[in-house]
Amino acid sequence: MGLSTTHLIIFLVIIVVIFGTKKLRNIGSDLGGAVKGFKDGMKDGADKPADAPAAAPVQQVSATASTAKETIDVEAKTKA
Repeated sequence: MGLSTTHLIIFLVIIVVIFGTKKLRNIGSDLGGAVKGFKDGMKDGADKPADAPAAAPVQQVSATASTAKETIDVEAKTKA
C-alpha cells in the first residue's frame, strides 16, 4: 500500500492551500541556503593542509603563595 501519483498531488495541493506559495518559497530558499552552508563548511574542513604546524603547547600555570591566599573554596561557602 504505497502512495500513488494521485495521492501525492492531493497532498501537495493541501500543503499549498495551508501554507501558501510565498511561505513555501521562503522555506525552500532557507533550506537550500542551509544545505549550501553545510557543504561549504565540510569542504573547508577537508581542505586543511596536513603539514600545517601544530598549535603551540599550552603552558601550565603554577599556583604561587599569593594566589593561594586569594582562592575561595566553593564547597566551604555552601551551607549544609
